[in-house]
Amino acid sequence: MRKTIILAATVLVALSALGEAADHQVAQKGRLFSVESITVKKGDTITFVNDDSVPHNIMSTSSGNEFNLGSQGPGTSTPVTFNQVGEFEVICAIHPRMKMTVKVTE
Repeated sequence: MRKTIILAATVLVALSALGEAADHQVAQKGRLFSVESITVKKGDTITFVNDDSVPHNIMSTSSGNEFNLGSQGPGTSTPVTFNQVGEFEVICAIHPRMKMTVKVTE
């Protein structure tokens, strides 16, 4: 009986962990992203944090995960949830050298 209860509890914990989406952070500083690429799971969120002294306009025109955060001032952060599997280019519309890739897996 005790083994059954322990097994059931273990399964419940494992299943609840699988259903939780993660939140990742990508900073912007020195007119660059803190990473050139990141891999996340479908349903995960990336929070774009402007740690820079200038505004940024983070966006993606990649099919399936298009977004445009508009002008994001210094000290602000904005979350974006990625619900489509694939590889997406994220850029700053103000600073052309700011580019990164987001790979979304199942």
